[in-house]
Amino acid sequence: MKLSQLRILVAVAEQGSFSEAALHLEMSQSAVSHAIAALENFLGVVLFSRGRHGARLTPVGEAVLVHAREIVVRADAIAQTAEEARGLKRGQVRVASFRSVATNLLPSVIAQFHQQHPSITINLSEHDNYPHVEQALREGQSDVGFTFMPTTEEFEVWRVFQDEFIALLPSSFQPAGPQLTWAELLQHSLIMPPRDYLMMRPVYDHAKALGHSLKADYEVETDATIVSLVAEGLGAAILPRLAAEPIPAGVKTYSLPTPLERLIGVVTLANALLPPSVYAFLDVLKKQ
Repeated sequence: MKLSQLRILVAVAEQGSFSEAALHLEMSQSAVSHAIAALENFLGVVLFSRGRHGARLTPVGEAVLVHAREIVVRADAIAQTAEEARGLKRGQVRVASFRSVATNLLPSVIAQFHQQHPSITINLSEHDNYPHVEQALREGQSDVGFTFMPTTEEFEVWRVFQDEFIALLPSSFQPAGPQLTWAELLQHSLIMPPRDYLMMRPVYDHAKALGHSLKADYEVETDATIVSLVAEGLGAAILPRLAAEPIPAGVKTYSLPTPLERLIGVVTLANALLPPSVYAFLDVLKKQ
């Protein structure tokens, strides 16, 4: 005898038909019918009389239903007690992030987490760059943060996303071949974040190692503004894809002639005593 069969027995009795019980349980009608048939076979009695008016409990079915309801109620109470002990009925998760992750990755994660744990609050703080995120963790202002990998041993880290640096060019641009070349990219005026931005340091180092010097004709702090300027045909840009999104129709994107990526990880302080709500959030995040 299975607890799931008893739950289905209660649902059929309350709904009055196999089809309505299936809708209520979000199962197929055949699965409901199979579960009741298996339970009847196990008990050696008929629990429901089937007819065009639905499913009606037999006298022995009425007696069994009393016990089934009690078992289901007690099973739910056990689950609730365990969940409360894990701290998943209340509490909060403090998340520190930089803008591109907060905008493009976290909304779906938070929505899924809220469906599973509606009583837990998410407090999200946005920071200018990943050192500020890591400092928020050190100072105890946040439980979970997003940073770039690799990071230091003071953090426990899980990889969550691989973000490609891309070239953005006006829609009028037509490459000579299937792959963008450095010569084609650098013939445009470059619209870039300030050179001292930590996010862009790998790009400048990457280009320099390949013998190319990147010189920005426009230095712009806001990613969305950079994308808009490219869309207006004022030049080309290099940005992480997450930072560039949403990409408008007036902008073409290409992988860099020599590809470059950054790894984004979620981190907690190593050996930190974290509440159960944080581990529940991490579980949802790791499944993305």
